[in-house]
Amino acid sequence: MIDGPLAKAAPAPPSPRPLTRAGAAVGFAVLCVSYMVNAMDRQVFYPLLPEIRAEFGFSLDQGGLLATGFTLGMALVGLPTSYLMDRIGRRSVLVLSVVVYSLGTLAIPFAAGFADMGVYRLLSGVGEGMQATALYAVIGAYFFHRRAVAAGVVGVAFGAGVFLGPLIGNGVAGTWGGWRDPFYVFAAAGLGIALLITATVSRTMTEAVTGSGPGGGTPADRYDHVPAGPCNRNTLGIGVVCAVTGLVNYGFLGLYPTFLREHLGLGAGQAALAVSCFGFGAMMALPAGWLGDRVNQRLLLAVGFVATSGTAALTYQYATSAPAQYALAFLMGTFASGILFTNCTTAMQRAVRPELVGRGSGLFMLTYYVPAAFSGLLFARLVDALGWGGAGLWQLTVLPLLGLAGLALVDTSRMVVPNRASARGR
Repeated sequence: MIDGPLAKAAPAPPSPRPLTRAGAAVGFAVLCVSYMVNAMDRQVFYPLLPEIRAEFGFSLDQGGLLATGFTLGMALVGLPTSYLMDRIGRRSVLVLSVVVYSLGTLAIPFAAGFADMGVYRLLSGVGEGMQATALYAVIGAYFFHRRAVAAGVVGVAFGAGVFLGPLIGNGVAGTWGGWRDPFYVFAAAGLGIALLITATVSRTMTEAVTGSGPGGGTPADRYDHVPAGPCNRNTLGIGVVCAVTGLVNYGFLGLYPTFLREHLGLGAGQAALAVSCFGFGAMMALPAGWLGDRVNQRLLLAVGFVATSGTAALTYQYATSAPAQYALAFLMGTFASGILFTNCTTAMQRAVRPELVGRGSGLFMLTYYVPAAFSGLLFARLVDALGWGGAGLWQLTVLPLLGLAGLALVDTSRMVVPNRASARGR
């Protein structure tokens, strides 16, 4: 070993290659496309449920549980995924997640009955939950000061998937002659997306330290107004908000096509188009995210709950024609998904300190998707007891107003406010 002036210093580890604007744009675009395919994969099941029930003889309860029960897998992997990201990195988790949900989707046409189809749906949910947790962690870190806008762009991609999924799925089923064929198509698309992420998305983006992306970061001690731990009053209040949103959003989506076809007497194509209109409304996530970075997010969520409640009342109590349902499905997508879902994800991240953004994503997945998993079963039970109008009244009209109670717990002065730290430095 050489000592003294002739000794050479050990080479410093190479710093990560800076990501060019074009590289960031391509990477973010691919991630958005991957989430669009995720949404298409989720939505294809709903409009095909009447055919699946007819073939297997499933009850409405069983159909409702299959429609939304997959979200239990999403909920259960939220927090474990945040730890897995610390071990193998966010990009590896993103690729693995797409492979997992694609294999689950591929298995559904081979199901022999309710039990194994439920397992395959759960497997799909596990992969979709892993992807959502990792994706929102990437957004929270790389687009730190504009995370709600970035989440809004992702929400537009999700809405596009919700819009296209039922139309493509119904078209493939009608053209190829069976409900199984769309699942093969979407499974193949997912596996292709996994390869695309590997080839085009840079680790500089996915593994970014919180605040190192566009807009820069700020020292951690500037967030001492935010509680040090992930379990605090704000995460509790936002957790209630997420739970109500999950029950409403998936309670609507899970059996809405069945309501249209079996209660209102609309055709399969009309039901698929109505669900697609929900996806078109979900694309309003971009302006909703933009607002979330600029106005009081608690107030914005309150507006979303009230508007969702009013829309649901019209949907299940008054509207009977297809055009009216298309318009109301668009509004439900705008309020329940565009405003509520988008701002729930970012509000939970803002309720924790920047270094805990992955935990924030995990908490959102847990509090949103556990209730969502049983929302279809709950709605089916309410339909059996009270009819479609009664179920729509209690789960989709009254319940959103209870979300306001969760918002009453939220103290926005103890959250990470966009550009708060930079404003202090002026």
